[in-house]
Amino acid sequence: MAKKYIDVMDTTFRDGFQSVFGGRVLMDDFFPAVEAAKTAGINHFEFGGGARFQSLYFYLREDAFEMMDKFRKIVGPDANLQTLARGVNTVMLDTGSKELIDLHAKMFKKHGTTTIRNFDALNDVENLKYSGERISHHGLKHEVVVTMMDLPPGCHGAHTTEFYEKTLREILDSGIPYDSICFKDASGTSNPQKVFDTIKMARGLVPEGTHLRLHTHETAGVSVSAYMAALEAGIDGIDMAAAPVSGGTSQPDILTMLHATKGMDYDLGGLEIGKILTYEKELQNCLSDYFMPPEATMVSPIIPFSPMPGGALTANTQMMRDNGILDKFPEVIAAMQEVVEKGGYGTSVTPVSQFYFQQALNNVMQGPWQAIAPGYGKMVLGYFGKTPVAPDPEVVRIASEKLNLEPTTEKALDLANADESKSLETWINKLKEENIEITEENIFIAAACQEKGISFLKGEGELNVRKISQMKKDCEGSSSMGNGNYTVVVDGQKFSVQVAEGDANIQVTAVEGESVAPSTPAPAAASGDEVSIKALLPGNVWKIVANPGQSVNEGDVIMILESMKMEIDVVAPRGGVIRSINVATNDKVVEGQVVAVLG
Repeated sequence: MAKKYIDVMDTTFRDGFQSVFGGRVLMDDFFPAVEAAKTAGINHFEFGGGARFQSLYFYLREDAFEMMDKFRKIVGPDANLQTLARGVNTVMLDTGSKELIDLHAKMFKKHGTTTIRNFDALNDVENLKYSGERISHHGLKHEVVVTMMDLPPGCHGAHTTEFYEKTLREILDSGIPYDSICFKDASGTSNPQKVFDTIKMARGLVPEGTHLRLHTHETAGVSVSAYMAALEAGIDGIDMAAAPVSGGTSQPDILTMLHATKGMDYDLGGLEIGKILTYEKELQNCLSDYFMPPEATMVSPIIPFSPMPGGALTANTQMMRDNGILDKFPEVIAAMQEVVEKGGYGTSVTPVSQFYFQQALNNVMQGPWQAIAPGYGKMVLGYFGKTPVAPDPEVVRIASEKLNLEPTTEKALDLANADESKSLETWINKLKEENIEITEENIFIAAACQEKGISFLKGEGELNVRKISQMKKDCEGSSSMGNGNYTVVVDGQKFSVQVAEGDANIQVTAVEGESVAPSTPAPAAASGDEVSIKALLPGNVWKIVANPGQSVNEGDVIMILESMKMEIDVVAPRGGVIRSINVATNDKVVEGQVVAVLG
């Protein structure tokens, strides 16, 4: 009797990179490993989409479309190259209009994609209809998704086999065109028995011959058991990664699953252990200079209590490292349980996982429910679709009040389509204003990545890759100050300081341009009836809204900070006149730094 053929998708170069390095791996560094994977007999790859679209523009100064073209050239025309899309969000954190959803499918087809795996974190089937239609329209294979996780203990009302059956029936009844169905557990928390029951249910519900897949992560330590349960229940395909970006927050290792299925009636993609060993050795060599976050290699027994997906966990810890608040991570993870419970049980996968994390971070840094993360608030108010269960009424009330938005039951696609800022015309005009070439690729990059996309297209993108060699140089260079000009912060105020040896005449100049004596106290400290306005979180100054001398009312936005993928409004605590703005656009700020003074 022939063994059952199981299609293996290698997630190394998309989900693996996202789960371990927050997506920050340069294309020329990993392309030799792609060649090695091809030689090893792998012909189904996840190679883009999801957060690996934005991360190239945000952190790598690379074009995702160029990367996809080069990847296709390496693996040849017959390989199945797959990307990840988020329903009406496609590869954006916000919802897209019909024009942008169509452009997403068109551009990904143009740049080498074979299959798009398409999910909605809320399991709102309405969010999958139009995106699925456009994926099929442009000649791509559509893999429609049911998203999974286990709820924290004591939580009930969704994420059971019965809930997934209801979602799957809605998909089948909706007429959405599809080529395969995936059950996706981004947090790796679904218990193996539920996985078995769900795949068994689906196998009996879908038409004969339907290709069913399971995707999971090792984060909670049950991924291999979950895959074994799925194989027993009749799954046709599973996702795996190669070391060193396997296990931990990523997918199970290819070699691990080959070992786990020895002597069983399954053929995992015709893959051979010896060839995979050679491929993994090449990958390890390619990534040897990349800093491996310790949390990326660990299995966490507390993840089922606070389901943070592998693909977002390291991305968030990297951002916390960059902002100097990694010590807060255990508190944030602990705070997630309440955020998930009161948020309506959307699956912890991007963008909802990021909403959960941002709200948990706010609850830790600013006090429980004192500030509402915009994404989380809009989710509980209904702007991303219908949550599996109704969110907590008190949280809905707070979100409505803080964001000045009313709850809605309108479809997310209809809301996005009515938003002029999400039209092609808006982004074409933006490119014209910035003297950027008008191409469909550039339009989509700008719409998907907004200000950071524009910065990339202008050649001003940020390069932020954690390499061991560079970190060593940074440490060596920080041991002493050489001659030159430095910017220092004193009591929240920035000064340009000239450093020189001997008795040279040292100049200290306020960054705003006003010369001050070295002994003069920092000028921005508020006195009398003045109020110092401080940054609540570390981050970057994204936009300055008010100017010195301008009158403002209580609650008016003075500036907007960007921190941890959040836009944070800095507001006037009372009415008055802006005495000073103490930062400039793109400045980095620390928690508690004075950013403005109100008189």
